[in-house]
Amino acid sequence: MLEVHDLTVRFGGITALDGVGFDVGRGEMVGLIGPNGAGKTTLFNCLTRRYDADSGTVTYEGRDLTAVPPHAIAELGIARTFQNLGLFPRLSVRDNVLVGAHHRGRAGFLSAGLRLPGVRREERALHADADAVLDRLGLTGVSGHLATGLPFGTLKRVELARALIGRPRLLLLDEPVNGLSASEVDEFAGTLGAIRSEYDLTVIVVEHHMGFVMGICERIVCLDFGRKIAEGPPGEVQRDPGVIEAYLGTAVSERSERTIEHSSSELMRPTQEGV
Repeated sequence: MLEVHDLTVRFGGITALDGVGFDVGRGEMVGLIGPNGAGKTTLFNCLTRRYDADSGTVTYEGRDLTAVPPHAIAELGIARTFQNLGLFPRLSVRDNVLVGAHHRGRAGFLSAGLRLPGVRREERALHADADAVLDRLGLTGVSGHLATGLPFGTLKRVELARALIGRPRLLLLDEPVNGLSASEVDEFAGTLGAIRSEYDLTVIVVEHHMGFVMGICERIVCLDFGRKIAEGPPGEVQRDPGVIEAYLGTAVSERSERTIEHSSSELMRPTQEGV
């Protein structure tokens, strides 16, 4: 579904991505990990066309994504959530979710202004879809509330609902469990596993909570200072000396295999705070 090849992004003298490449197959759930500043969110911003790459290619379902304008990304079947909640605090939960369906509307300025029958039918259909997604994520009870003031875990689900109503095929989740309690992390993991199958999703997850990402993803890609340093199944990546060094900042080349295994298990152990 997705092919990233030799992707490079520079901001002045800073290289945020340095020749990154990997593939994602249809239906996969891939984890994208790395220390702060590794380039994970920059990569998401390139995939959604918020940033232009200096070099490299991104191919989505056989199409050159770098040639697609930002406003057309959602219509291609790509949706995302954000590190920092990108919700409208003075809109209701329901209206925040409906924002995610903007590309599905076909009514023009004149027909919408005249409230023609086709416009009303379209609105009813979108509202029905919003209600279905809200119900699936347990948000029906707060659908009329303003987004501001709601619990953080609830707002994370609102963001997920907004992404799902766009009917994506590729879902990009940027730190979806950051700031959640241990019970909320477990609940989100269960929900994500279920909706992945129900909505036929391919998912890429950026996350620092190692217990979460290692538990739900079939494959892990690890970045450090903008470069890919490891890729493979979770168990293989968590034992990779380069990954351990990137997180722990130690010269693992001088460590024994037993010490590496111990450090890796400590690194990947689920905690409320994550890593």
